[in-house]
Amino acid sequence: MTVLLNDTLTWQDVARVSNGDGLALSEAAWHRIDNAHRIVESIVERGIRAYGINTGVGALSDTVVDRGAQSKLSRSIILSHACGVGPLVPRREVRAIMASQIANFAHGYSGVRRQIVAHLATFLERDCVPDVPARGSAGYLTHNAHTALVLIGEGSAHIGGRAFGGRDALAEIGLEPLVLGAKEGLSLVNGTACATGLSSVALDRAARLLDWADAIAALTLEAAGCQMPAYSEPVLSLRVSDGIAAVGAALRARLEGSSLIEAAQGRRTQDALSLRSIPHAHGAARDLFDNCAAVVDRELASVTDNPAVAGTPEEPLVWSEAHAVAPALAQAADALAIAITQITAMSERRIDRLVNPLVSGLPPFLASDPGSHSGFMIAQYTAAALANENRRLAAPASTDGGLTSGLQEDFLAHPTAAANKLLALLDNAEYILAIEWLAATQAHDFVETQARRAAGTDVLYRHLRAEVSHYSDDRPIAADMEKVRLLLSQSAPPRCSDRG
Repeated sequence: MTVLLNDTLTWQDVARVSNGDGLALSEAAWHRIDNAHRIVESIVERGIRAYGINTGVGALSDTVVDRGAQSKLSRSIILSHACGVGPLVPRREVRAIMASQIANFAHGYSGVRRQIVAHLATFLERDCVPDVPARGSAGYLTHNAHTALVLIGEGSAHIGGRAFGGRDALAEIGLEPLVLGAKEGLSLVNGTACATGLSSVALDRAARLLDWADAIAALTLEAAGCQMPAYSEPVLSLRVSDGIAAVGAALRARLEGSSLIEAAQGRRTQDALSLRSIPHAHGAARDLFDNCAAVVDRELASVTDNPAVAGTPEEPLVWSEAHAVAPALAQAADALAIAITQITAMSERRIDRLVNPLVSGLPPFLASDPGSHSGFMIAQYTAAALANENRRLAAPASTDGGLTSGLQEDFLAHPTAAANKLLALLDNAEYILAIEWLAATQAHDFVETQARRAAGTDVLYRHLRAEVSHYSDDRPIAADMEKVRLLLSQSAPPRCSDRG
């Protein structure tokens, strides 16, 4: 499959490309790219003073670079900015960054040649993934620079799992190294493509996670014998929220026809908050998700290069601005991270209610032979540790400080750091929900003789049991957790109607 870029991309488009789809540009997009490049050529020809075209960058913006050295300037920007450290960014995220960068160039305000964009599109088509160190970026520069290294035959990349030097990687996919022209080095490291691509991947994962959170919570509610009136439409409609309404409807659909729920009616006056407020926490996350998605889509629809070129080759315009700064993107990623953290904290509390003999009404720690078996006792420890790590990761990046480039860049929004924290937090969230799914399924092994499950929860129970058998302290439970985490990270939860 191939995504077509005409006017702009959406976060869903970027997510598709990150997962392996190609990216093609319409004739209108190529025309915008070509026109912007002609404007840059005119600026160079006329000697119009323009940041990053014929001046240095950052604190060197007042240093004029003569025409003969402008190509050297572009190359040196790439080499000097490629200073990331640490483990490599995963393939999926690098593909998302490249797709977002192509979208930025296609707006027609950057001025790079079409060969630059064509090379990046070929990288996506042939799955040539530049090696991009994950750490060391205060904004976007280092990640983008390591991608650009391969364009000029430097750096390194992976193709089909095989490692190549930059020049050899280009040869492997039938390309030659590029000699950069005026402004191209700056445009290749500039803009918010890095944070936007990472945020698009995070949204794709978060959307799936939110569906799983609702589904797994329903399985727990049934095992715990929840009091269903708290999740009814009239009750939930008292609090105005599209997210609460959606979660309430999802829970009711999963639990419809449950004899276990019917048998538990009136057992308690009300459930604990980790059960009763599922629609509120999950619903708040859904409302924030919609806001974050809108912010990322606006980012993709925006020009985030600096400077921006406009006008015509006959009457060129060049504008120095701050569109590469993305406070809204950082704030959105931070907010979604906080919402996901609340969901994982609540999930961990539900796990405890399933394993804790003081409140569960089930065998202690869901052990098949309490005493000689520990069951899910330490799995709950793992969930607690991950939930606590998420609380630390939820501290906002958008309020961080930092002064760079000799006081020229004296405000940093940190959208890349915010997106990276969100991705790390989602890793933990998937494990926590996997543990809850395992624990809730184990709990159902003990209650299924009492009454019948709902069709919507039975499909979840059977889906997991097709992969993992009842746990009897007969194997390392970590392997089960890894298998189930992979299952929920790669697919949507089975629908209520999927029961076989």
